[in-house]
Amino acid sequence: MNRCAVVGAGLIGRAWAIAFARGGFAVALYDAAPAVLPDARIWIEAALADLEAYDLLHGQAPSLISERITLKPDLADAVAGATLVQENVPEKLEPKREIFAALDGLCDSETVLASSTSGFLPSVLSAGLVGQQRCLVAHPLNPPYLVPAVELVPAPWTAPEAMDRAAECYAAIGMTPLRMHREIEGFIMNRLQGALKHEAWRLVAGGYCSAEDVDRGVAEGLGLRWSFMGPFETAELNAPGGIRDYVERYGELYAGIGRSQNEIVSWEGDVLDQVEAARRAVGPVSELAGRRDWRDRRLMALAAHKRESDGRWGK
Repeated sequence: MNRCAVVGAGLIGRAWAIAFARGGFAVALYDAAPAVLPDARIWIEAALADLEAYDLLHGQAPSLISERITLKPDLADAVAGATLVQENVPEKLEPKREIFAALDGLCDSETVLASSTSGFLPSVLSAGLVGQQRCLVAHPLNPPYLVPAVELVPAPWTAPEAMDRAAECYAAIGMTPLRMHREIEGFIMNRLQGALKHEAWRLVAGGYCSAEDVDRGVAEGLGLRWSFMGPFETAELNAPGGIRDYVERYGELYAGIGRSQNEIVSWEGDVLDQVEAARRAVGPVSELAGRRDWRDRRLMALAAHKRESDGRWGK
């Protein structure tokens, strides 16, 4: 059985533990604050029960998956024999550099060291390490046991073999590796997401539409197609002759739109007041935990639907 170590038992670490264990890995879950680990176990077992209800455990019993996850209060013990280490410590540079240095000293030379960071480049995390050639970023969307895409981002010195081993591990647990050729701030998904977010704030700040209609436009419009195809395929299917025909028909239109999107609008001040008021009209901050549960159950239902649809019509 493949072994992995999940370092950091916060929300992302717990979710990774489920993803790896469901995929058949033996998982060592470590946190620098050992008191966090029993709470992580309770959270994981509750999440597994929800996943079973949506038939998202691949026919496995929750107890079997839970048994594959071992709580480890000692870092050296956690990483011993691991094929891959998934780092999830808080999103601060120095703690991440410190944990990568510690992992580099503790792990076998063939162990892949992967960070879940959404903001730090792998070259920054692994600079100067003896084993820097096996370090990379593996950035998921939350939670990774429901959203399969994972970005694999190399530093300039990351060995292709390390990228290969990482891609094999994530594919083996049902993830969809997005293998980047070189690093760039924001990687793929946050750059795409950032472009949409900047335009959302621009539209509201400019008085063109409400925050509510921006959200509705994505949830009831663009997001429906984007749940099973990306922007290039969307364009391809919206022109009789495919992507080149689409560019000939609409390229100049989008070039004009792009020229009006150069200004970066502040997300603070009056526009923040407007957007926050729109969000508080939906519900108070105290209800956000329940709304996150709602999000995750909707994602479970969508994952179940996509699996059924893939089987019926193909990807």
